[in-house]
Amino acid sequence: MAIPGYDSSSVAEYTLEHAGATVAVVAGVVPDAFDLEKSGRDPPVDGLAAPVDLVGVDELKAVEAISIELVYDPSRLPPGASPTDVSVAVEMAEGWTPLESTVDLESTTVTATLNEHPPGSTVVAGYDDSDDSDVPSA
Repeated sequence: MAIPGYDSSSVAEYTLEHAGATVAVVAGVVPDAFDLEKSGRDPPVDGLAAPVDLVGVDELKAVEAISIELVYDPSRLPPGASPTDVSVAVEMAEGWTPLESTVDLESTTVTATLNEHPPGSTVVAGYDDSDDSDVPSA
């Protein structure tokens, strides 16, 4: 998975195929412990896939970019929901928070690209009916 603006040779990529998750990282230090795992947490009510844990994300140093791509199930969208109302959400102390995301309707994936550590280590593709002004920018 490419991160726009970065040479592919500087991008470390991790995939968890059975969970439909891919993470690409550009950082000064990507520890050997960094990886993806299917989470043991329950998805939120508006989850469109199973949650995934970013293992060792706090050990990343000098993060320039991190891109999180998740496959989602469009049949789980509520009736009448727009197929573009999907985002990568991260679990935080106050609940699941949607990140600014891009939806690929053809591949049924959603991608969030950040220029810093994500605000949590568990992510999920979810239905996002919030106003864009409420979504944290990447």
